[in-house]
Amino acid sequence: MALPSKRHSKTVKRIRRAAIKMKTPALSTCPQCKKMVRPHTACAFCGTYRGRQVLKIKLTKKEKKLRKKEEKEKKEK
Repeated sequence: MALPSKRHSKTVKRIRRAAIKMKTPALSTCPQCKKMVRPHTACAFCGTYRGRQVLKIKLTKKEKKLRKKEEKEKKEK
């Protein structure tokens, strides 16, 4: 492999690397739970993809209580 004949200065190196930066990921909203999710992937929060349940999501005890409260509020309305 060839070696550079001259050393690159810190400025040249930093200017070059400044152009190589990370882009923010594209996000869309999940139609089921309204959370932000990367497109063309299953939702990590509710486990749905294109309107179908594709993942089983294990809930903690706190999350189970919150979901039960939300369901009761929906039924009352």
